Amino acid sequence: MPSDSTAAILPQPRRAGAYTFAAIFAVESFVRALNSTVVSLQAYDILGSAQKVSVLSTSVSITVLAVTLMLPHVLGRLRRRWAYTFGVVLLMAASLALASHVLAGQAAGMLMRNVGAAIANITLSLYILDHIRRNDLARAEPLRLSLSTFSWMMGPATGVWLYVSLGPWGPQLAAIASAGVLLVIFWYLRLSENVSAPRPVNLKRFDAISNLRRFTSQPRLRLAWLIAFGRSCFWTTFFIYGPLLIVESGLGKTLGGLMISASQAVLLTAWVSGRIARTHGVRKVIAGAFMLCCVTSLGAGLAGTSAPYVAMGCLLMGSVAASALDGVGGIPFLRAVRHRERQEMTAVYRTYIDCSELIPASVFAFALLWLPIGMVFVILAVGLAGIGFIAWRYLPKSL
Repeated sequence: MPSDSTAAILPQPRRAGAYTFAAIFAVESFVRALNSTVVSLQAYDILGSAQKVSVLSTSVSITVLAVTLMLPHVLGRLRRRWAYTFGVVLLMAASLALASHVLAGQAAGMLMRNVGAAIANITLSLYILDHIRRNDLARAEPLRLSLSTFSWMMGPATGVWLYVSLGPWGPQLAAIASAGVLLVIFWYLRLSENVSAPRPVNLKRFDAISNLRRFTSQPRLRLAWLIAFGRSCFWTTFFIYGPLLIVESGLGKTLGGLMISASQAVLLTAWVSGRIARTHGVRKVIAGAFMLCCVTSLGAGLAGTSAPYVAMGCLLMGSVAASALDGVGGIPFLRAVRHRERQEMTAVYRTYIDCSELIPASVFAFALLWLPIGMVFVILAVGLAGIGFIAWRYLPKSL
């Protein structure tokens, strides 16, 4: 153990602020946003139907879910900065695979993109838990989502425009260049890996099954996961099937990209949800947002391909409610997770993203064998209504 005089000489860890993580997340979001809509449109071009796109998404999501649970074990010897770097490198490799515009490259690209995003998400969440005080989360999380709005406003439309104008390589080269910028910024900032520990820490090795049991044994964590799963289901369905509904309606791919970008403009209202939550409580904001998402999804599904502009309007209104969930929906987990279990429980919690891609896609793959594409939003509305009721019933009023 170093003496007091030695400790005084060594540089002390610096606690990064909310704007630091918001900036990193904004650039990372732009990398993913550039090909977020391109992925589903390109899969549709290769496979020829929305049902086959659902099957492909289901297959990829199963693999990603298994990989995500094992990530801290696989990366157990890496420091967090190297784990984050590896995640960004995977995003770059995913773009190279997607640019091939063949089925094998499409599947490999989707897999690497999701795994890379999982690694970056888990690592950044651990940095946030170390640097941002619990009482500041209601301000920091909406700020992080609000700044990422500009990335999601520009990224999807830009990516689709590059795809239509320049072909498969256009959006992928832009994503690779943006990922390079992200790495430069991340290494320039040199974030402390644990402001409360004497030395930087690595991602811990652990038994995924035992930690899954530990996670599910805690009601507050189960509820936090369900809330995150519900909000991610809305965005996943919107991002994949919204543009496909536009294409099957006879409208252009570019309009689908513009719709996704327009939906992200409302993320600027995420900070408003934070202010409302601080005044009226997180519980009311979360439950109310789920109900609005339910109603608008139902409207979009009933409009379907026969009234695509009505469906677009409903989905855009739903994105306003979803932005509120983005702003405060992660707070139940951040307040419930125990300090000593942060790494293990964060890895399990992160599976909500993979499950939100796996479960809806598998249900939709079956439903689309007989039903029109608009019905995926009707099915989504039923699920969101159930989650909204559970959130209202079981979230503490004091949250």
